[in-house]
Amino acid sequence: MTSEQPLESQKRGRRIAMSKPELDAYLAAERTCRVATVSKSGPHVTPLWFVWDGECLWLYSLTRSLRWADMQRDPRIAVVVDDGHDYTELRGVEVVGDVEVVGEAPRKGSDVPELAQPESLFARKYFGMDAMPHDGRHGWLRLRPNAIRSWDFRKM
Repeated sequence: MTSEQPLESQKRGRRIAMSKPELDAYLAAERTCRVATVSKSGPHVTPLWFVWDGECLWLYSLTRSLRWADMQRDPRIAVVVDDGHDYTELRGVEVVGDVEVVGEAPRKGSDVPELAQPESLFARKYFGMDAMPHDGRHGWLRLRPNAIRSWDFRKM
């Protein structure tokens, strides 16, 4: 799996796909993703803050939410991060895979070495802090990509 794999139905796919450095920079800069899950009543899409560590997407979600319940029942999700207003400005990334809970849920701040990097990235990105504040309501989900698709129409 690479970020440069084209969408099979899209002839321009290779030309507009982001390179790995472009994808990393884009996901580091963007603030909101949309998470698609399947609830008991059907598809469910919600906005969420995230961080990208270069390999995995880390989602920080309320543990008492429909989104969290959906992911516990079925860990297969799709996440989209996109921006642009006019057609020639559109760009984005779709990440598809399975999520897993990392650390305690809800997170209260116990020492979890796996969370050191995502919490540091998240604290700087969203709070302008070096350390993650824990509210006892959120938990961490790691999305290991099965597929990543990207597009940057500015390349056309």
